[in-house]
Parts: sequence; C-alpha cells; structure tokens
Amino acid sequence: MLGLLTNDVTQLVAGDGPPAAATLPRSLYAHALNVQGRCLYDLILYRLHESPEEEPHILLECDSGVLDAIQKHLKLYKIRRKVNITPCLDLSLWAVIPGEKAGDIASSLAKCADQAPILSPDPRTEVMGWRVITKKGVNLSEIIPGSHVGNIQDYHRHRYKQGIPEGVKDLPPGVALPLESNLAYMNGISFTKGCYIGQELTARTHHVGVIRKRLLPVQFLAPLPTDRIPEGANIVTETGKSAGKFRFGGGELGIALLRLANVNEALYLNSGGDKVKLTASIPEWWPKTASK
Repeated sequence: MLGLLTNDVTQLVAGDGPPAAATLPRSLYAHALNVQGRCLYDLILYRLHESPEEEPHILLECDSGVLDAIQKHLKLYKIRRKVNITPCLDLSLWAVIPGEKAGDIASSLAKCADQAPILSPDPRTEVMGWRVITKKGVNLSEIIPGSHVGNIQDYHRHRYKQGIPEGVKDLPPGVALPLESNLAYMNGISFTKGCYIGQELTARTHHVGVIRKRLLPVQFLAPLPTDRIPEGANIVTETGKSAGKFRFGGGELGIALLRLANVNEALYLNSGGDKVKLTASIPEWWPKTASK
C-alpha cells in the first residue's frame, strides 16, 4: 500500500525507532489518488498486530458505498504479492465525540481497551475524538458507562461543524484535490516518503506553497434539504462573483470548497434559481497560520 496511498504506512509496521522499542501508532489517515493526483478514496488504516515482529494485519475503514471498488483497486495492484484482502462485515465502527470533559472520555476509553478490538484516537484531528471498532451487536454504552449513544446524523453534524470531509459526497472521486481537501492539516500525507500514484501534482502544489481554495464548514440561516441542492452547486459573492462550490451537508450545516479570499464576505448558494445566504468559517483546529 506504500505506493498507493498518500501517507507513510510503514509507520504501522516499523514505527519510528528500533523494532524492539518502536511505539506503533494504532491508526493512520490517508487518501488513494488517481494518476492525475485527484482523490479516489479516503481511508483510515488500523493496526491489528501488536508488535513489529508480528505479521502485519491492517484494517481499512472506508465509505461503505465504495467497498467493492476499493477491493478491486487493491487487487489490481496486488499482482503476485501474498496479501489477503477480505471485507470485515462482522465489525461495527463507533465514533466517540469529545464533549466539554474530553479528558474524562479518554480516561474511560483507556479503562475499556480490553473490551474493544480497536481503540484509537481519530488520526485526523483531536476534535474528532476516538474511533472504536467492536463486534456487531455490541452496545457501546455498556463498554463506556455514562456515554450517550447518538445516531449517524449527530456524527455528521459534528464533523460538518468542524469542516471534516468524509466519503464520496464530500470528496467526489476523480474531482477532489488532496491539499484543497485539507489532507495535510488532517495528518493524511507524507512529503518525505517514496513515490505513490498521484504524487507529482500533490508534491508540486505543496512545494509551490499556494493553495487558494480549501474545504470549509458552512452554515445556512435555516435547514436546507440537501436533495434540493444540485451536486457541485455554485456559491457566489454578493456581486455574483464565483466563490466556490457546495459539496454536501445536513440540516443547516455543510461543507464547501471555497476561495480563501472570499471566506469573510457575504456568500450565497444558487439553489433552483434562488439565492440562499450562508456563512463560512475557518476551523479552530487548523494550524494558526493556515488562514493567512
């Protein structure tokens, strides 16, 4: 996978130090790109083996809608390597979102580590909390006493509020560019590893150092049915100048690819001939120099 993904997956196998003393990260975020350097799939990789001496076992988290496509993609480049690729349909994924007492959540999760096959801080950013993977049918509130089990809409609201893209709606395959999608901010790319598919454009953009558009969280004055918004709907300034494109959202929250120069202006979404006002913001978790 080293030549297929944007991040250095050897971290999950060898760590940063001598094998005997290496502290292996439990998870890693990365994108698979096409040859033009555009995103195909966003992935979180989880280490299942416990030490560098063991045979590597990696679990991939992906958008369920592209499960078959990802398997075909991996098998295409497998060639004659002795690698088994199998869907894990007996597992459930949970996101544990931090509240006001994030430290208490971390403490509770540490105590229940032996009850979940995988327990890891979200590798993208601290504001996304923890990822917990269990066997299907397990009730997470029994593993983490005092926790509240929400629904998938709660999770999406949280990540849209934070400007975290995920899946093919936010990152259209063959359309989204990794650095405009904040891949570097989300710890999803290595600029020092060897070659990988789509590296040339990504590396050139990074070294030029100019990224004029980025995915940003947006908010409407009132909930807007997403089925009314055409894919890639235009967002314009008050004078009608193009400012970017809407990707996806839920209720009054969403995510859009916008020119950074227009973030603080009055913005409008073209929806069915109507102009709907929205506001964009720079996420607090971004590097402090990011918006300059």
